[in-house]
Amino acid sequence: MLSIKPIILVPFALALLGSVPALASLPVSVDGEALPTLAPIVERTRPAVVNIATKGHIKTQNNPLLNDPFFKRFFEGFGNVPQHRETRSLGSGVVINAKKGFIVTNHHVVEGADEIEVTFDDGKQFEAELVGSDPDADVALLKVDAKNMTEIPMANSDALRVGDFAVAIGNPFGLGQTVTSGIISALGRTGLGIEGYEDFIQTDASINPGNSGGALVNLKGELIGINTAIIAAGGQGNVGIGFAIPINMVRQIVDQLIEYGEVRRGMLGVIMQNLTPELAKAFGLDLHQGVVISKVIEKSAAEEAGLEAGDVVIAINGEVIKSASAMRNAVGMLRVGEKMKIEVIRDNKRKILTAVIKTPIEEVVEGKKVHERLAGATIEESKDNGDVYLVVTEVEQGSPAWNSSLREGDIILSVNRRTVRTLDEFKQVVGNNDRQILLNIQRGRSALFILIQ
Repeated sequence: MLSIKPIILVPFALALLGSVPALASLPVSVDGEALPTLAPIVERTRPAVVNIATKGHIKTQNNPLLNDPFFKRFFEGFGNVPQHRETRSLGSGVVINAKKGFIVTNHHVVEGADEIEVTFDDGKQFEAELVGSDPDADVALLKVDAKNMTEIPMANSDALRVGDFAVAIGNPFGLGQTVTSGIISALGRTGLGIEGYEDFIQTDASINPGNSGGALVNLKGELIGINTAIIAAGGQGNVGIGFAIPINMVRQIVDQLIEYGEVRRGMLGVIMQNLTPELAKAFGLDLHQGVVISKVIEKSAAEEAGLEAGDVVIAINGEVIKSASAMRNAVGMLRVGEKMKIEVIRDNKRKILTAVIKTPIEEVVEGKKVHERLAGATIEESKDNGDVYLVVTEVEQGSPAWNSSLREGDIILSVNRRTVRTLDEFKQVVGNNDRQILLNIQRGRSALFILIQ
């Protein structure tokens, strides 16, 4: 079994660098022959890579039984007082704008942090402010008030090629700045289940906790990616497979984080799947890649653009689309109101349709976005013969929602004695505050009230 861990470092034998004298300096000589070195590149980029230390607190309960309405009445007055446990995290970050003090890192490095401390290569430390983060792409933006910062210029990650050399800089095990080198092993890796939006640079990588959020640079000293994850087979050590978020994707996300403090993704409104050889044959197409539209959502941008079930998407805005993951990324990087030209094949004829991205129609919500005591639950808006209702589709065991007695399959009938049928109604009644929540739940053939405090 493969395990995904949010850490990365990229090792490679320097001796394999061979012929890179145009990019690497050659000040060292042995028997009159110059040897390649990455030292000049590292000296330029290291000051822009920082160490990040966070401190946070999570609530715990004295006894989970005290959250169960049945047991709670037996233990009234026995001190069901929420406790706090301190959490700490280490990671890395990269200065992308020295003038404004912007530092980019991974969302998982700063998630849940109450305090964020940034340490520069020269040992200076600063408190950082979280400008915003995007959990779906695992990108976060910090801001520090510091002078004379060094930034790393950004490259065009779309121009990368498999086999290009790369240098990784980060903070493994909290040791401080560490530099390794490697190559680009693959591009456009998706479908790994690491993040919601994936278009990873794959590189040979070692297991070094603390490298998350660090820099992956080319031999010109330009930033090409943000180190994010590795694959470790059976929980063992490095197997030479690590991943970084391409800097072009990071740049698009950062622009929105600066403007809004969050990423406001639009919605096309389709259900899609990869074009398999069997589907291509059934459609009479001589294609080996593409995306089949299996359903078009009513009143969506896709419907207004004229997309139909059975259309095969082959390009978006002139870029070839090879898979459903690639199409999801292309749509996810667009803002509400932006136009996208979609090239499709319908009845063996090519058509170009124009869609205007719309605000997402929310049908699923994570409980933590509604109330902290609902964290760990996923609530979905469902339909049955025209009736709309809310169902709990997932509850993480041990989470606040689980401790509040919510279970998968529960149907939410009312909140605080008010009937709710849609997510909008649910969020409006609950709100993100400290008031108690009284849920009327249908569970199987029975019904019960759950009091969440």
